[in-house]
Amino acid sequence: MKPAISRMARPALSLACILSIIGCGGLGGQSRANDGVGAVKQAAAQVAEATPPLTPTQIAANDRLYPFYMPMGGLRAPAVKLFIRCDASRAAGREVYRGMDAAQLYGRVEGGYEFVYEALDGEGRPCVYPFAPWQPDIVGDLNGTQFILRSSIPGQRVTFRSPSEWAHVSLRGFDIGQKRIHFEMRDIALDFPGSVQPMGAVHLETFGGSRPGLFSAVIRRSSIFGGKNGIFVPGGQTMLYVEDSSIDGNVGINADQEHGTYINGTLVSHFRNVSWRGQRGAGNVASGHQLKDKAYLRVYENLTVSNAPNGGPPSAMPLIDASEFGFTWSNNLQLRRMRPLQDPRDALVDMRTEILYGDPANYPWSVVRTPEWRMPATPLDVLAKVYLSVFLNTSVASYRTEPYVFAQRPQGLGYLPGTNHVVGNELSTRADWRAVALAFNTSGTAGHVFSREGLTFADPKLPQGAEWVLDRDAFIRHALGLIGR
Repeated sequence: MKPAISRMARPALSLACILSIIGCGGLGGQSRANDGVGAVKQAAAQVAEATPPLTPTQIAANDRLYPFYMPMGGLRAPAVKLFIRCDASRAAGREVYRGMDAAQLYGRVEGGYEFVYEALDGEGRPCVYPFAPWQPDIVGDLNGTQFILRSSIPGQRVTFRSPSEWAHVSLRGFDIGQKRIHFEMRDIALDFPGSVQPMGAVHLETFGGSRPGLFSAVIRRSSIFGGKNGIFVPGGQTMLYVEDSSIDGNVGINADQEHGTYINGTLVSHFRNVSWRGQRGAGNVASGHQLKDKAYLRVYENLTVSNAPNGGPPSAMPLIDASEFGFTWSNNLQLRRMRPLQDPRDALVDMRTEILYGDPANYPWSVVRTPEWRMPATPLDVLAKVYLSVFLNTSVASYRTEPYVFAQRPQGLGYLPGTNHVVGNELSTRADWRAVALAFNTSGTAGHVFSREGLTFADPKLPQGAEWVLDRDAFIRHALGLIGR
C-alpha cells in the first residue's frame, strides 16, 4: 500500500547538528535536534551498522549514564547485595543464593538492595528461572536508597517465567515525601502468562512525594509480558526512563481498563528504542491502549507501537492515549495498526483533555479557561507559553488509510466540582485553549496528519527563535524549567 501522506518539507539542520547525531554513542548520543533529513538518518544508520557490538564491560559503563535531567546525586550503594545461582535455583524452584541467603533478612530489607541473577546455566545457555523474582518488604529510612535487579552479565538477558496469577516485580513506597529513591531493572525478561491480578508485571507502586523528593525508575534491555498492565506507574514525583526494551503484552481480563503500559500523573516518561505489542483485547470490544501515558513530560525516541494482539483480537482503541496537558517530544515514532473486530477509534495518537492527571502544582498554567489567557491569532509566535506537543518523523502502517494520525482535543471551561474531570470542552473556543501540536515529516497510510480539532500545524515554517522546539534537550529543559525541575 502506497503512503497516503507525502514526505513534506523538513526543517533544516546545521552541519554541527548532523555531526552531533552521527558522531556520538550511548545515552549521550541521543539526538539534540530534528534528524528528519533523510541523508542524516541514512548516515546515522550506516554508523550504527559499522559499530561493533559492545562488550559487557562497555555496556556496564554505559549503564552508569542517565538522562541529563535525572539527578542521581545523593544516592548510596544498596545495603544488601544477593547473588542468585542459576542451576541450583532451577532445581529448587526458588532462589538459591551464593553467600548471604535471603533467609537472613527475615523477609525485610533496609537501606536498599541489589539482586544479581546468574546469567548463564552450567551449559552456557541463558538462564530461565521458573518463578517470579522474590522481593522483600522495604523498611526503614528510604531516603537515598536504590533497588536494583540485574543480570550478572551486562547485555545478557535472564528470564523469569511463572504461571502464577500474582507474578510481578514491584516496588512499594507509600508517602515518600521529600525522599530520593531509585529503582533499576537491567537485562531482565518477565514472562508471566497467568498474572491476571490487578497490577502490572512491573508494578512501581511508589506514590506521592513533594519537591525536592523524587522517585526515578530506569529499565534497560528488558522484555515484559504479563499483568493487568505490562508496566504500571501511579502518579507522583516520578521520572521513568526505559531504553532498548519491549513491552510484549498484558494478560488482564477487564475489557477496557488494561493497557500495555499505564503511566499515571508522573513528572516524566522517557522511552528510547522501545516497542509495544500484545495488548489483550476481550472479544468484540474496544479494549485498552498499547501506551496510556499521562506524564507531564513525555519523550519518545525510536518507538514502534503496534496493536498486534495477544490471545484475542487487536484492540480498536488508539495506540497511544496521552494527556494534552504538559509536553510531548517525539522522534521516529512508528505506528502499526491491524484490523480489529469492531470499527476502530480513528486517532492513532489521542491527546485528551477530559481529565487532569497528576498534581496540579506540576503544571505551570491552568489547563482550563482563565481570564488571564487568550490564544493569539498566530499560535506559532507563542510556543514557549503553551502546552506543546512536537512529533518528528512519524510513520504509519495500517490495514486501511487512516483518516488522520494525531487528534488534539479542545480544552474545557472548568472542573466538575470536587473532581479532576474537565467539563465544557465542547463549549470552549480557540481563544480559550493553551495547547499547540506540531508535526514534521509524517508519512504512511493516513489521509491527514491531524484531526480538525485543536490548534495543530503540519510541517509549519517556524518563526525565528522557535527552532528550540526541534531540539530534544532544549525542549526538555524548557518543559521541566517551567516547574522548577
